[in-house]
Amino acid sequence: MRKLGGFSSYFNKRHNRTGPLFEGRFKAVPIQSDEQLANIFRYVHTNPVELWEPKWKEFQVENPREAIKKLESYRPSSYLDYIGKENSPPFITKDFFLEFFGGEKNCKLAVEDWIKFKAHGSAMETNMLE
Repeated sequence: MRKLGGFSSYFNKRHNRTGPLFEGRFKAVPIQSDEQLANIFRYVHTNPVELWEPKWKEFQVENPREAIKKLESYRPSSYLDYIGKENSPPFITKDFFLEFFGGEKNCKLAVEDWIKFKAHGSAMETNMLE
């Protein structure tokens, strides 16, 4: 994070601006359980879904199948590496999460299930309107 802070100073000087480059201060939160670790993995790898489904964090995924399909071709994410589609440079160390989830298939299921879980809010609202 210090390197990013140095980059922020450099960028601000170069572009004659002030203030943070990112939304807020960096916070380190210790992970307390396996469940929390799994949720962090899911959250990080589903964050790009917001590009296609802007309200996914509010349980409003209109088309979970399409969101999953787009995520599987979203190259700026390391998710592809975890599901067996080599994408990132070899500095990505996947072994920990592959072992934690029990392989590529289970990493994929964890992320897909999270997206489907987030879609339930849309389905529940639709059912309530009917």
